[in-house]
Amino acid sequence: MALKMVKGSIDRMFDKNLQDLVRGIRNHKEDEAKYISQCIDEIKQELKQDNIAVKANAVCKLTYLQMLGYDISWAAFNIIEVMSASKFTFKRIGYLAASQCFHEGTDVIMLTTNQIRKDLSSPNQYDTGVALTGLSCFVTPDLARDLANDIMTLMSHTKPYIRKKAVLIMYKVFLKYPESLRPAFPRLKEKLEDPDPGVQSAAVNVICELARRNPKNYLSLAPLFFKLMTSSTNNWVLIKIIKLFGALTPLEPRLGKKLIEPLTNLIHSTSAMSLLYECVNTVIAVKYLGLLAMSKILKTHPKSVQSHKDLILQCLDDKDESIRLRALDLLYGMVSKKNLMEIVKKLMIHVDKAEGTTYRDELLTKIIDICSQSNYQYITNFEWYISILVELTRLEGTRHGHLIAAQMLDVAIRVKAIRKFAVSQMAMLLDNAHLIASNTQRNGICEVLYAAAWICGEFSEHLEEANQTLEAMLRPKVTTLPGHIQAVYVQNMVKLYASILQQKEQAGEKEAAQEITQLMIDRLPQFVQSADLEVQERASCILQLIKYIQKLQVKEVPVAEEVIALFAGELNPVAPKAQKKVPVPEGLDLDAWINEPPSDSESEEEKPKTIFHDEEQRHSRHRQPEIDEEELARRREARKQEQANNPFYIKSSPSPQKRYQDTPGVEHIPVVQIDLSVPLKVPGMPMSDQYVKLEEERRHKQKLEKDKKKKKQKKEKRGKHHRHNSLHTESEEDIAPAHHVDIITEEMPENALPSDEDDKDPNDPYKALDIDLDKPLADSEKLPVQRHRNVETLKSPDSEALLVEKKSKKPKKKEKKHKEKEREKGKKKKVVQEEEEKRGEDLDFWLSTAPPPASTTQPQSEPEVGAALVAEPQGIKKEEREEQDEEEDDEGKKSSKHKKKKHKKEKEEKSKDKKKSKKKSHHSEEETTESVQNGTLDDEPLPPMSSYRLLAENPYIKMTYDIQGNLQNDSQVTVSVIFENKSTSFLKSMELNVLDSLNTKMLRPEGSSVHDGIPVPFQLPPGISNEAQFVFTLQSIVMAQKLKGTLSFIVKNDEGSTHEKLDFKLHFSCASYLITTPCYSDAFAKLLESGDLHMSSIKVDGISISFQHLLAKICFHHHFSVVERVDSCASMYSRSIQGHHVCLLVKKGENSVSIDGKCNDSTLLSNLLDEMKETLSKC
Repeated sequence: MALKMVKGSIDRMFDKNLQDLVRGIRNHKEDEAKYISQCIDEIKQELKQDNIAVKANAVCKLTYLQMLGYDISWAAFNIIEVMSASKFTFKRIGYLAASQCFHEGTDVIMLTTNQIRKDLSSPNQYDTGVALTGLSCFVTPDLARDLANDIMTLMSHTKPYIRKKAVLIMYKVFLKYPESLRPAFPRLKEKLEDPDPGVQSAAVNVICELARRNPKNYLSLAPLFFKLMTSSTNNWVLIKIIKLFGALTPLEPRLGKKLIEPLTNLIHSTSAMSLLYECVNTVIAVKYLGLLAMSKILKTHPKSVQSHKDLILQCLDDKDESIRLRALDLLYGMVSKKNLMEIVKKLMIHVDKAEGTTYRDELLTKIIDICSQSNYQYITNFEWYISILVELTRLEGTRHGHLIAAQMLDVAIRVKAIRKFAVSQMAMLLDNAHLIASNTQRNGICEVLYAAAWICGEFSEHLEEANQTLEAMLRPKVTTLPGHIQAVYVQNMVKLYASILQQKEQAGEKEAAQEITQLMIDRLPQFVQSADLEVQERASCILQLIKYIQKLQVKEVPVAEEVIALFAGELNPVAPKAQKKVPVPEGLDLDAWINEPPSDSESEEEKPKTIFHDEEQRHSRHRQPEIDEEELARRREARKQEQANNPFYIKSSPSPQKRYQDTPGVEHIPVVQIDLSVPLKVPGMPMSDQYVKLEEERRHKQKLEKDKKKKKQKKEKRGKHHRHNSLHTESEEDIAPAHHVDIITEEMPENALPSDEDDKDPNDPYKALDIDLDKPLADSEKLPVQRHRNVETLKSPDSEALLVEKKSKKPKKKEKKHKEKEREKGKKKKVVQEEEEKRGEDLDFWLSTAPPPASTTQPQSEPEVGAALVAEPQGIKKEEREEQDEEEDDEGKKSSKHKKKKHKKEKEEKSKDKKKSKKKSHHSEEETTESVQNGTLDDEPLPPMSSYRLLAENPYIKMTYDIQGNLQNDSQVTVSVIFENKSTSFLKSMELNVLDSLNTKMLRPEGSSVHDGIPVPFQLPPGISNEAQFVFTLQSIVMAQKLKGTLSFIVKNDEGSTHEKLDFKLHFSCASYLITTPCYSDAFAKLLESGDLHMSSIKVDGISISFQHLLAKICFHHHFSVVERVDSCASMYSRSIQGHHVCLLVKKGENSVSIDGKCNDSTLLSNLLDEMKETLSKC
């Protein structure tokens, strides 16, 4: 044995230690990998030895190699062996290696459970400390479950060094095993008052981190944290506590006033900038919370908040965007008929100031929400609202053009009295469409042209200059608009044409009618050639219709009435989710067979007939009888009684307009003539300020009329009930609208179901830690206790662990001492339990400013801060507490009822918090997307560009093509070819064939040979174009290539038929394999830092176009997206269909452009840059 030990010691003399390994790696720079491979072989031999010192040395070297990037997972079992060493220096090496390479997927990690438990119970505090430190790095759910009770016991260790580490690792245990939070929370709460400042700081860190996720569960700790904040001198503890109060204050607004004094003292006394920053940040949050509290009060006492309108409007000028957004939310609820125009005017001023920011888009959304809320309840003048919407079209770069368009459509459709004014304003927008359409590449404001074209077409009878509007819609510039807008243009120019045609025929102006028809025939072909299929189809059909009308006009056949009949009738708006709200009839099973299976069909033939028969009878029962005059009169009387609650009807008065209210039909709705000192038809955009002045004058006149009525009423000495009605007529809600407005309500299906709330998100990452800590522990929630040693009991009676048999017998004196300690703890448990029951009341008492009462009864009056910051619900809570305290001596059941109510409220708060977390994450995503989009924003209009290139052309036909890839299939591309018939002949039997190469092949139908062509699935009449798509499979995309092909077709005319061919070369550029893919700046930076990309550069001289146009050309023709842009430098990104990442850095000089590129494949990058150079050289 002695000889073996000596031999082992001699062998160790020749073993390499860590210093030798590092020195050897430095001396073998040229063949480092080979040297390390040799070292790993030596280490494997060392690990096979029995000497634990040799194994520890080997594991130490492996730890260093793991830091260099080498995988050492194969040595996991050897690491556990070193962890189990009795010597601390070896044990420390083992835990260090485990903390670096162990993870949840490590197979042997389950073998560490007993070893870690043994180290946790070691009398050597350093063995325990290294076990806790290592465990924090590789704790798994199983380890957390098995060791939670052992770690919780160490929180009461005699050494502060162990207590601090035990408290900190409990946070990792909570994350992996959330069920341990409730039983461990009382012990964790005790550590907040630990005599050692390090342990106290650790407990503050853990609870603050838990409260950051679910703050409402830790509101009861506010008094304890307040005590720490006013007594602690540790700046880092103070920072954590102040952050915690920032999370708790939204849940209990009374905390705000309580925190003002200590925060002010810290601001004036501290010299630490980090603490000062946190204090100032929290004070700003108090301002935010004041607005938040006002929003809660607004729901129950709106008039109290409306009196502070000016103060809230001032918050819109705050530099903090969160405060501005909260003020906007308040304004939404403060709006009334009296102040709507004033508030919107202020918001419009802020829109101009906030141009180019995300906040401006939020302002635009709020303006529309404020005006349109409650079915336009607060709008008294819809001409003013239309002018506001038109003014909002001035905004460039906004993403909410579709919202403005939707409002224009909604108001014009639903408010009949405003249609004439709306049509005039929309016609003006169409005349100035070039100002809006010039920026379609940069913003979505061109969406308003969608609404303008539809309104002018649908209500064309209100147009004064219909010919001018039609010419504006037929301008060539319209073809640069997005396809869906062009489609609306095409459809509604026909409605406009029909209206003009009717006017000309009624006036007997046949030549003028033929000129309009000829204008349509001349201008429509530009839409027929559109690349958008919807536009192409509509234009083709309409062109043929108008050509037929022209033939009838030549024969002097009147056609206007028949054309008008195509668009007869009126479209009413349909409520959102109307289809979803259709109730399922009783007895209808949507999952059942509509037709029975064939085997049972004969016996079930009669069933469908009976079903429809029953349905018909049911509908016939609901069919209303015809309404006679008496029924109409009765309904009119009932409608008059409801007018008091309807803001869109003027109340009954002896005015001359009363006779119109009893007259049925839309034609009798009166329109008040407004005498304007300034004409409304100002050049350019309408000014909404004119309507504000007019509204003030109109309301002044109404007030004078009401004063006269009051005098008459006093003379007549009406009863009390009538005096009550006269007071009611003075309220701001009874301000009469400028027009009699008949709003068409949204159509809903019969027996529609009520709106259903959105389902809550079940995938909340922190849902497991959202635990009610006030409920008593159930038996199933107690932590598992191992039977091989004792576990200290918890102070809370609910979390007390059962005593089990000891592993080894101990002296009887220790057993007696242990029993005495248990008795003392049992006494403390009752005290703790009583404190837990009064926790809610203690928090309210602490938040109150009244002196401590001598008895247990609550004070009669609540503090002023509660009245100032908290609305009605808090008063209700106070009454519940008073009732509870009054009956506490007689009945003990009240407290339990109060707790149940409290738990219900907390559950409701949980659901609200989840919704808030959803909104916050969605808002951040929106902001991130906006930052990427702003990379290409500029003030210069972009020229129109087309992705289709000329393929081949002859006197008969012209072919243009575009190639598009698909990320879902890395071996296919789609070639879209537009065939245009240039001749007066009919082209048919077209067949396209391409000669395959080794790399690229045309995808042909099954059974076809490589020499067969693919028939084009349509024929081409004269002057018509159409599009066909062909799929090609390919292997490599790193090089461009050209494929020869032939189009064969038959030309048919009056003279006969001839066979023709057209040869072409199909060019597959490298850029055609790229797909425009957005990339955020942080991901772009990581991609560049990865070191996996090859680099290449080009420089192009003689560039005269602007940087904006330059980036647009690269994005459009080469399928790149802008990641970030600073002045004349921009970073761009694209991705190939086979996953190649392509990164560009574009810099523009005075007359040159340099492009630095990086890509996974150097050949692909070189070819892409060559193609880019060719594109830029043409600029």
